Amino acid sequence: MEDNKKIDKRYDFVLFFDVQDGNPNGDPDAGNLPRVDAETGMGLVTDVCLKRKVRNYVQLTKFKDGIPENGYDIYIKEKAVLGRAHVTAFNDLKIALGQESRAEISDSKLVDLLEEWSLPEGLIIDEDDTGKKYLVVAADVDKTAVKTYIKESKPSKEIKDFINKIMKDAKSRKPKGDEVEKGRDWMCKNFFDVRTFGAVMSLKSAPNCGQVRGPIQFTFARSVEPVVALEHSITRMAVATEAEAEKQSGDNRTMGRKFTIPYGIYRSHGFISAHLAAQTGFSKDDLDLFWKALKEMFEHDHSAARGLMSTRNIIVFEHNTALGNKPANELFGRVDCKRTTKGPARQFSDYEVQLDGKKLDENFKIVNV
Repeated sequence: MEDNKKIDKRYDFVLFFDVQDGNPNGDPDAGNLPRVDAETGMGLVTDVCLKRKVRNYVQLTKFKDGIPENGYDIYIKEKAVLGRAHVTAFNDLKIALGQESRAEISDSKLVDLLEEWSLPEGLIIDEDDTGKKYLVVAADVDKTAVKTYIKESKPSKEIKDFINKIMKDAKSRKPKGDEVEKGRDWMCKNFFDVRTFGAVMSLKSAPNCGQVRGPIQFTFARSVEPVVALEHSITRMAVATEAEAEKQSGDNRTMGRKFTIPYGIYRSHGFISAHLAAQTGFSKDDLDLFWKALKEMFEHDHSAARGLMSTRNIIVFEHNTALGNKPANELFGRVDCKRTTKGPARQFSDYEVQLDGKKLDENFKIVNV
């Protein structure tokens, strides 16, 4: 990384966002009810939820036709198989991961069956100069994934027995310590979220790429005041099956439930470490993209469940050094969000965000410490 692109200062920031008639972060352990602190009634949004929205924004802006710009791939993305990225890393670094297994397919009928069946990743049919065909199992094949695929796709017994026999001879090789470091550096270089938030990449089913502690971390977001979770009955004018339609004599109505918060403004704290940024290669360009993601992430994340969500204020405390000048809690104490009206709050104008006791008129404010 160029010196002028390095992060050489510590940052602490406060993020305010709000929700109107929506569920900002459902709890799957509570029937998808909005997350709430049971003792105080304050609404909660997890740090994982906020990171997800940043990742989605980067995918939206840095991917074209599903292909990421150089250095801006996303490791934790929807339907991702994490181990594939590890294999790609070591293949690109030309680090061998073991010994492949191959066996001749002497039965022409079995050849036809294998070619008709969609082979799982890590298995290919190879043909030599004499026309003989072989089933090749890659050294780095994810054997658990192959077995799961076989179980779900249910191929013929001949295919199943043949693959299981050959897979036993495929031997993976664990990367050495220096190779793990190279894999870790490759992942940081190519995946925005790895060099930003960090990742645990010591998977059992894939080559070890180590662990990365990311320079940016969030706290849970907590509502400024207690929130009320409302439950709404909703009706769908359709049913899923013919049996349901017959049971209802053609009425075809389905009842459901939807949970919303009438209004809530949430506050989250964040921290950016210059020392960890140097370790992962997180640059000033990455930081600019991160600020942009915080400002706009809700604009591209609308859904019927989430209602109206918006980023309202970002207050960034920029230190003069990598170690920082003051404790984060002292800086966060300078920021407040106070009510300006009485009765239930239902809009952002019912509050006033203040810095050092004065109303903050800017949506994005950088404060030198």
